[in-house]
Amino acid sequence: MKPRSAGQRRHLASSPFQPQPEQAVEEYAVEDRVSHDRYGLGRVVGVEEAAVTVDFGSQTVRIVSPFHKLEKL
Repeated sequence: MKPRSAGQRRHLASSPFQPQPEQAVEEYAVEDRVSHDRYGLGRVVGVEEAAVTVDFGSQTVRIVSPFHKLEKL
């Protein structure tokens, strides 16, 4: 008998070991105002499928998804 892999296991609703929920990836549009933990306030100037380009005034930075340190204002 083959053991099941972890990806196929079902979790009981009452189990304390629930799978981690998928995190929603924030979507950005050109001209959105954003705040970054390291670079500060900026404006989105370019949007790609897996990255955004943000102008922070002193520099322009391409930030790849997932955008952990980027927050839409």
